[in-house]
Amino acid sequence: MTDAIVEYRGISKFFAGIRALENVDFACKPGSVHAILGENGAGKSTLIKIMSGVLRPDSGEMRLEGKSVAFATPQAANEAGIVCMFQELSLVPDLSVADNISISSPPRRFGLIDRRAQVRRAEELLARVRCEDVDPNAMVRELSLSRRQMVEIAKALGKSPKVLILDEATSALTTRDVQTVYDLLAELKNRGVASLFISHRMHEVEALCDTLSVFRNGQHIETFAKGAKSEREIVQLMIGRDVEAQFPPKPKPVAPEDLGDPLLKVRGLSWQNRLNGIDLTVHRGEIVGLGGLDGQGQKELLLALFGVLRDVEGEVVIGGRKGIPSSPAAAKTAATKVALVPEDRKTEGLMLGMPIADNLLASSFQRISRGPFIDPALSRKAIEDGISRLQIKAGSASDPVMTLSGGNQQKVVIAKWLMIDPDIVLLNDPTRGIDVGTKQEIYRLMRDLANQGKAILFYSSDYAELIGCCDRVSVLYSGRIVAEKQGEDITEESLVAASLNIDVEVA
Repeated sequence: MTDAIVEYRGISKFFAGIRALENVDFACKPGSVHAILGENGAGKSTLIKIMSGVLRPDSGEMRLEGKSVAFATPQAANEAGIVCMFQELSLVPDLSVADNISISSPPRRFGLIDRRAQVRRAEELLARVRCEDVDPNAMVRELSLSRRQMVEIAKALGKSPKVLILDEATSALTTRDVQTVYDLLAELKNRGVASLFISHRMHEVEALCDTLSVFRNGQHIETFAKGAKSEREIVQLMIGRDVEAQFPPKPKPVAPEDLGDPLLKVRGLSWQNRLNGIDLTVHRGEIVGLGGLDGQGQKELLLALFGVLRDVEGEVVIGGRKGIPSSPAAAKTAATKVALVPEDRKTEGLMLGMPIADNLLASSFQRISRGPFIDPALSRKAIEDGISRLQIKAGSASDPVMTLSGGNQQKVVIAKWLMIDPDIVLLNDPTRGIDVGTKQEIYRLMRDLANQGKAILFYSSDYAELIGCCDRVSVLYSGRIVAEKQGEDITEESLVAASLNIDVEVA
């Protein structure tokens, strides 16, 4: 393609003999938004790491604006105009926002970093991404995940990209910030910038992208224009088989009087100004969803129930025992048996540099120990069972967990907590940033756990998941539950109306 800004010709990359990419031809044009689709492990990450100078291909050629290039470092790719925002944020938590935005090329005066110019530059870029509320002098660790993601976008824009690569850039964002990203991509498109957009959210792909390329098992399967294929056909290309029903069937609704005592009962739960008198019940065998716009207290509710927050007020009854867990360690004890799959697997759920095995065992050492010592036979069996139960695709349990795809990393987080055999499973947006095939596995797992008598409290930012997975949905607004939907009342229209705290008739 002579009009391509970036072009691959026969690119291959192998790791220990395992194919990551093989003989890939691919091209994207300037002034376009090009979606890269595929399951985790399909080759998407390797594709963009080669393009951005993180990896070198084993064979093949990459061309930029018609010229053959081979970047030895990400800095070299940045200088050539290729800027990548990886799913794993590159920000340094203990540096300021301004320091992070200019970390690779700070403004200088008389050979020294010009702090005032650096702050002014940060203010300009933050305003461009509509984050005027972020203090350039604030430490990144003080920001929410959504704000950190927007700082990462501001940092990328500051490098004046010709090609901007966004790897799940919207997965942690609020609805308002997602719209900002949409507007920015439209602006960049008008300026001739090529944007490569990796997302597992098909509605975003439909809204943003001109061209779609599907990868599977390290191979480029097909490229086509938006609208040329149905969503079902796209998913079939991604997974290489016909699409099963996305969500497992729900059981028939049970009358409240037949449910028995709730396994989890919450009354008047309050914390600072984020939770304001939450009343909630979850019975054995139920999947109860938490709906509402992002930031209405859903995440704080899960953290409170897992003992993360301090000075929580109200009453919590778990299995007939009163008391709010005082810590995560207390929450996961045999007496309480509560597990939490956190929002951000990278920073809250995993020890990325440590082996898969150590991550799997991290929450259940008491179950595999004999006295003060870990029993090797018990630990091996627990690791094997965890990998088998979640069908984790890994070369060896001794490999660092960071070597796994995003979906398999999430499976490690879930398997780790299932090892304590929890009665109550708290899920904080567990399918964020993972592929459609792994999502279906998690949906089936949730229903299997419910069928085993577990109580599941499930927050998702995706209305389709709440509708497809949940027996009931409690909708939060300003830290309160403003509506509860059940059965056929769980519709997108009813959830949106409740999320906005408006009383409307919905069909």
